Amino acid sequence: MIRIYGFPNTRSTRVTWALEQAGVDYEFMVVDLSKGEHKKPEYLKVNPYGKVPALIDGELVLSESAAICTYIGEKFPSSELVPKEITERANYFQWCFFAISELEAPLWTMVKHNRILAEEQRVPAIAKICVWEFQRAASVLAQHLEGREFAIGNCFSAADILLSSTLNWAIHEGVVIESKTLTEYAKRMSLRPALKCAKNREVESYLS
Repeated sequence: MIRIYGFPNTRSTRVTWALEQAGVDYEFMVVDLSKGEHKKPEYLKVNPYGKVPALIDGELVLSESAAICTYIGEKFPSSELVPKEITERANYFQWCFFAISELEAPLWTMVKHNRILAEEQRVPAIAKICVWEFQRAASVLAQHLEGREFAIGNCFSAADILLSSTLNWAIHEGVVIESKTLTEYAKRMSLRPALKCAKNREVESYLS
């Protein structure tokens, strides 16, 4: 059985969302970030970088949410999380890479400089620039999503998981998203039943 290491409402939710979408049974192992469990030797053996999520499937140990979601889509092709047609597949990888490198990266840097890093390591000016970088990337995504239900073709994919989760993270952080196309897309994706199941599964595991 696939084992996922994660914590509720983090990047690990992308992975549990993908698994729920694929209809796959899995075990969710809570790594309590609030207690520093991600820094303990036991977890560092799974992911030396000390972050969630991480996946173990047989002998495979995999980190990075985009890589894990793609792996799930390719292992369970009936989920259609990863397109099969070569052109749509190329577009899938383009928007997955965009989600991580252009949309999420400035947002994560902003959060680190606002509250994660030690006080002496924070640079407020960087946080402000990151908002500008995020909004610039968001405008490109808005153009792409205009008139579209999903990021790739006519089918929900793991690219939608990565993009919408990042947009909703930004909204949660108070970043202004002026595009109605983006806010409606993020809301639409957040209402998908598989995401609700994923969040419930994570919380139940955490409370048990």
